Amino acid sequence: MRFARNLYWIVTAVVACGLFVWSLAERQDSGTEEGWRFAGFVQRIPVVPVCYVVGAVGVICLGWCWLKPVGRITSIAKWLKKDKAGAISHKMGSAFAPPAMTRSGKSAAIKALGAAIDERFERYTNHIAELEKQVKDLQIQVQLSQRREKNTEAIIYSIRDAVIVIDEFGKLLMANEAAGRLFDFDFESSQHKPVSELIGPDQSKFADILVRSGQSKGRATRQEIEFLKDFPANERPKTFDCIVSCIYDQREQVCGTVAVLHDITREKEISRMKNDFVSHVSHELKTPLATITAYSEMLCDNEGDNEETRKEFYSVIRDQAKRLSRLIEGVLNISRIESGLIKVNKESASLTMLIEEQMQMIKSYAEEKNIEVIGQKPIVFDQVYVDKDMIRQVIVNLLSNAVKYTPCGGSVKIETEVDEIAGLARVSVTDTGVGIPEDEIEHVFDKFYRVDANKNQAEGTGLGLSLVKQIVEKVHNGRVFVTSQVGAGSTFGLELPLATREAAEAV
Repeated sequence: MRFARNLYWIVTAVVACGLFVWSLAERQDSGTEEGWRFAGFVQRIPVVPVCYVVGAVGVICLGWCWLKPVGRITSIAKWLKKDKAGAISHKMGSAFAPPAMTRSGKSAAIKALGAAIDERFERYTNHIAELEKQVKDLQIQVQLSQRREKNTEAIIYSIRDAVIVIDEFGKLLMANEAAGRLFDFDFESSQHKPVSELIGPDQSKFADILVRSGQSKGRATRQEIEFLKDFPANERPKTFDCIVSCIYDQREQVCGTVAVLHDITREKEISRMKNDFVSHVSHELKTPLATITAYSEMLCDNEGDNEETRKEFYSVIRDQAKRLSRLIEGVLNISRIESGLIKVNKESASLTMLIEEQMQMIKSYAEEKNIEVIGQKPIVFDQVYVDKDMIRQVIVNLLSNAVKYTPCGGSVKIETEVDEIAGLARVSVTDTGVGIPEDEIEHVFDKFYRVDANKNQAEGTGLGLSLVKQIVEKVHNGRVFVTSQVGAGSTFGLELPLATREAAEAV
């Protein structure tokens, strides 16, 4: 490259000197006086020759400037096409000596450059296409990831169970509305806050479970938790089945913890009721069976010396057998009604007539205790669409309970009222008995429940009122109610839809 530059400068100097000498000769060969004067003037101030020289130098410089980028382009072509560097060097000579190139060499360099540029352009175009495809794939993956995230959030938010997700530092990442209601916080304003600050002291056990699960790196733990927060007066503390699992990243490192709390309060209550039911049934069955067994053994041992004693034993066994039969029948009836397996035969009937029939049956029992049973005049429009046998059983149970728990000399009054606007017939049985304590009124319709203060007043299984509730509310879509005052008496009642209302609803 240095040799080429020196050659350029030598050629430029030679051409410039030639042009300068040629211009002086032209002026002297004119032969005129003006020419000699002009030549002398030019000799003093050589403007024109200088112009020629400058022009020549400019032309040569332009040529040199043109050859210089050609050399650089050639070098670029060699760099772009390294695999063809040997061929290009053979055609073009040294890449750093562009002035020594011939015209054919320049054309070859340009062609080689064009081919290299085309090849590299095609290669870059393909590479760009691949990159664009990768970008599109990444965009699709991002969209799918965002959609999966939204679907996951939608699923979590729609779950009725409380769901809480925290990171490895114990800060809240995600929670649904059920969790917000349970722990009394708003997720939007509570995100990324420590979960220990969001969960109150009453639920500190749950917060400890979350923290310990993240630290232990266990797969999943399950535990029952009872929350003792301030619930309404009619609600008991809630019990939750808590499942806590760790969240792992791609490196199998714990990056968070998720907890799902399923409310099992109702299941626990049902389980308790089943246990109580079995316990009560066992106890109620045990008493008559024990009595029957004892008197049977006495008969077998010939302890009945005379006919009168044996008759007494027979009477006790018969009464206890009837009691056992009533108990079993009551349990079966309640079970059939609750399971929907009982056969129901509904028809239109006069509620007043059904009441009159049962009053005649109960009066003989009431007369033994000198209790007055008071009815009322028949009501014309008291037709109800009911199963007669079931409603008879309901009326008998209410009247017999009123008589059993009313002291001698008291009274029992049964009334019927028709509310045509509401489409209801209302029956109420009022006694002057011992009454029920206020804190036990809500339990009188429970299975096997008997008021502790009144257990000595009369025998019973504790299933009568429960059967009444099942028949009225579940079979006939009615309602039962009770009001009572200790020492003053009680009022038990029921409401049934009128036959006209039933017919209208059926249409």
